[in-house]
This record gives sequence, C-alpha cells and structure tokens, in this order.
Amino acid sequence: MRTDRPIWRKGDLSRRVETAVVIPTFNEGENLASMCETLPDLDVPNVGIIVVDDGSPDGTGEIADEIADSHPGRMAVIHRSGKLGLGTAYMEGFRYALQTDTRNIVQMDCDFSHPPALVPELIRCLERADVVVGSRYCEGGGSDPDWSTWRAMLSRYANFGIRSMLGLQVRDATSGFKAYRRVALESIDLDALELTGFGFQAEVAFRMQRAGLDVMEQPYTFMERAAGSSKMSLGIAVEAAWRLTKLRLGG
Repeated sequence: MRTDRPIWRKGDLSRRVETAVVIPTFNEGENLASMCETLPDLDVPNVGIIVVDDGSPDGTGEIADEIADSHPGRMAVIHRSGKLGLGTAYMEGFRYALQTDTRNIVQMDCDFSHPPALVPELIRCLERADVVVGSRYCEGGGSDPDWSTWRAMLSRYANFGIRSMLGLQVRDATSGFKAYRRVALESIDLDALELTGFGFQAEVAFRMQRAGLDVMEQPYTFMERAAGSSKMSLGIAVEAAWRLTKLRLGG
C-alpha cells in the first residue's frame, strides 16, 4: 500500500511523547482546531498529535501547520498531494509514529464521532491488552440516538456480515477508534495491507487476530459528525465487500 505521490511533513514529535494520536483529515477545517485543543487537556501524559492531510481544499492542512508551529514537538503534519484513501492515511501516520519513541498509538476521526474523552480509558486498557477497540457493539456501546432505525440496522447488519465473512472475534469489526501498543503495529506487515477505504478497519482487525494479538473492546457511543459532511459513499462500501471476500479466500 505504498504511493509514489509527493509526501512532506511539517513539525515533529519530541522524544517525550508517549502516546501519539493519528488523525486523518480531508476538509476538516471546522473541526481540527477544536480537536487539537481537546486532546492535550485529557488525562493522557505526554500526548502528541499526527495529522495526515490529503490536500484538503478547505485549508485544513494550513490550519494544521499553524497549530504545529505553536506547539513544537507536540504535533506533526503529514501532507499528501491528493485524496489517497483512509487506509493509506493511517498507514502514513502509523509509519511515522513507529519512527518516534512513542509507546502507544491511537487512531480516531477528527469529526468528534469518536469521543476524545474516552482516549484516557483506551490507554489505560493497554496495560491489559495489545489492542483496544472502541466498540459500538459490545455491552454498553451504541450509535447516535438520532439515527434512523434503518441506518442503525444497516450499520449493525453490515458489521455482522463482515465479522462472519472474516471469522472475526471482535464485535465491532469496522471501528475506526482504536489504541495500540507499538508492538501490535510492529507485529504485522503494514505494507501488506491492501484495503484503502471503508474495509481498511476490518482488514486490520483480521491481520491482528491472525497475529495472535490480545484484543479487547471498550464500549462507546458513536455520534454523528460535529461539522462537515460524511466521506462515506456507495463506492467505498462496494470496494470493501469484494476486497474483504478476496482477503478471506486468499487467507
């Protein structure tokens, strides 16, 4: 899952950063500043932020650079020249995080659909597991109560189908809210990951289960994004379905 398109970085994480939060962005200018103000205030010692921006036309990348300039050593911004997919954005963030001395890596969305307030608990759970999955489908988890019944059922049944297809034990197979010990990401071949869109999360879950990692789930309630528009599309869902089928058949 490598790309030949230009990539450049603004800022770096200092050696003091123990937990790096990887946040992919595309047109998240309405949310990024709030997210970057919220994360350092959490009960997470020495937290740093890695933003991976795909050339957002709304200026998200420029906003991220300004924040990085004002917080040296606490934020790195990886700029990519175009929209290359959620999976490859996380891969760039993970690769950079593993080049630093950080012990823990968190992945989450910028739109507040993943509650930042839960990040400290995810980190605490890493004392007992290699990977902690923010889960909508374990006891205590859920989705936005304002969702229609149809949308909630579609999400749940899609997750069930993916779990069945890949033989996954984790109940929220498509969760994009996770925390890893660095050893967890080091134990799988990041470059072997194939899916770039919606199915990326399920592929990561599949690879980690096959690697024998200790995975636990922490319940949370997924909320609709705070601002901006969703990136989900029918094309992304179709890509996930056939690629995940191929993944399972190929072993």
